[in-house]
Amino acid sequence: MTNHLTLHTRTTASGQVIELAGDLDHHTAPEVRAALPALDLRAGQQLVIDLGSLTFCDSSGITVLIAARNHALAAGASIVLVAVPNRVSRIFRIVGLDQVFSTHPTAQDAEAAWQPATD
Repeated sequence: MTNHLTLHTRTTASGQVIELAGDLDHHTAPEVRAALPALDLRAGQQLVIDLGSLTFCDSSGITVLIAARNHALAAGASIVLVAVPNRVSRIFRIVGLDQVFSTHPTAQDAEAAWQPATD
């Protein structure tokens, strides 16, 4: 079995976007975790993680999403998940993570909902 994940990052007016495609599991989660310190997150911005092309997510994948949340919060940024597949949403509801992560249908919706911090 080939475990494949592609990770693309881009910058928007609201902050960083990570697009994940493929399997997010114990083989590929370290790649995502290793990418977190390189993100240029600033206080008041948001980190968007686009899961629209995710084909599989195990507990290691969920753990790395929590690590991404912790990384964003440590930078004073917020985090939002977008295009969360139904099977992942179901797991989030079962373990209570739907109360921890905000979600939007698309990255564009997340950016439109983002409110910049005011001084």
